Amino acid sequence: MEHRKLGTSALDVSKICLGTMTWGQQNTEADAHAQLDYALSNGVNFIDAAEMYPVPTRAHTQGKTEEYIGTWLKRQARDKIVLASKVAGPARQVTWIRNGPELTGEQITAAIDTSLARLQTDYLDLYQIHWPERYTPLFGEWQFDPDKDRQDATPILEQLEALDRIVTSGKVRYIGLSNETPYGVMRFLQLADRHQLPRVVSIQNAYSLINRTFEQALTEITHHEKVALLAYSPLAFGQLTGKHRAGYAPNSRLALFDNNFGTRYRRPGLAAAMQPYFDLATQLGMSPGDAGAGVGQRPLVRRQQHHRRDHDGTTQGEHRLGRDDAPRRCHRRNRAHPRRLPRTRAIGEPTCWERKLPISPQPRPAASSISRPTRVTPSCCTSTPRTTRRAARPRARRFATCIRSSRGSAASSRAYRATA
Repeated sequence: MEHRKLGTSALDVSKICLGTMTWGQQNTEADAHAQLDYALSNGVNFIDAAEMYPVPTRAHTQGKTEEYIGTWLKRQARDKIVLASKVAGPARQVTWIRNGPELTGEQITAAIDTSLARLQTDYLDLYQIHWPERYTPLFGEWQFDPDKDRQDATPILEQLEALDRIVTSGKVRYIGLSNETPYGVMRFLQLADRHQLPRVVSIQNAYSLINRTFEQALTEITHHEKVALLAYSPLAFGQLTGKHRAGYAPNSRLALFDNNFGTRYRRPGLAAAMQPYFDLATQLGMSPGDAGAGVGQRPLVRRQQHHRRDHDGTTQGEHRLGRDDAPRRCHRRNRAHPRRLPRTRAIGEPTCWERKLPISPQPRPAASSISRPTRVTPSCCTSTPRTTRRAARPRARRFATCIRSSRGSAASSRAYRATA
């Protein structure tokens, strides 16, 4: 199994991450443990969960996914597993999660503590925001509606500060996003750099051969900002395996929960869009599922290593600083779990000793004390300077000259002089 660095983190993750959102709904605890054992035996060390799993979320099943992982994890070497989970975004109808989850600082703290208890571990390697609290088109929607914008949403800075506290406490090593937009990713990165808060290292969005909206803008952002893509639903809920061509396969998620996922995975023209992939797989002697899994070879999924050169020749550390500032870095460790790597100093950020010592602003020198180069006047220009000659003229004439030069009319100049 191929392993890669996750974005700019120190996490060494397997190429394939094991998703878990069916455990507790379609899969029993024994099924979950069997899948975990099989994945681990084949080199998969990356497991992704969420506090709201299984999906669709229900009061009597919510949290079972993390519980199943916890009963398995306590028998494993914890440092050999890269474990990720997510805090739920706003869903006021889901009253069984903190009476309707939000992304306030208090709720984020409560969510991580509850997840750690269910998972039977004292830390998570990656903690993600499942979906934004602000309004944004998600889960089948594609067009932004300004009338739906939320004015009461928790500010992103407050969310980052809450995440920083759980990172500093050692409960979380790295943070990430999920179901995010280009605006959201850049806003999180901008505020993290400005306020010296943890930067997101990954984004988990849908990406498959029939859902390539990620390529429109997020590809460029994740490339330059070194944010890794965790592509979920790479087989489009099994659509790209070909098993649903004659109708939804029995006991499949689309057959059991069509009302929950139909808006995303049952669109007009979907069959026509997938047919060329099926034809190509037949020509190459491959199964449709193998062809669909080729999304893992796309550059935006494959290139997660962060030690790369940018388009301007700088490395990741120099990318934020600029080449001239790259050697002048702050060696203070990031306010994070001890396993975190030290961060580099952003442009304009004070050094370690500047943070400890109060810096009073220096008084600006008087204009008379500033030395200026002496102008040498050629011998041909030793006559009376123009400013002196102009000062000697009558006041009215001097004003008339200004008016004439700006308006270009001698008549208007005479009219102004007569008025004066």
